[in-house]
Amino acid sequence: MGRPIAITALPVSPSADQRRRFVMYTVTMSIRVVCVLGCLFVTGWWQLLCLVGAVVLPYIAVVIANVSRVSPREEPEAPGPLEIPRSWLD
Repeated sequence: MGRPIAITALPVSPSADQRRRFVMYTVTMSIRVVCVLGCLFVTGWWQLLCLVGAVVLPYIAVVIANVSRVSPREEPEAPGPLEIPRSWLD
């Protein structure tokens, strides 16, 4: 018989991929909120770091949210023709 197709070879479902991207966007934007609040309460290099985070993180969050993990190499293989054992034909 042909080799079996592993269930792990199937691509990620669209709803699971969308949920993963939503969670990543939410985490990144939550870190941005912390950076904005940090700009109000810290001084020196920490304030500069928080300011850079508050400005750069929205771009990073959108890029991460728009990247899908489904790639062509993750597509499942098509099954081959059914093979009947010779003993069944005799």
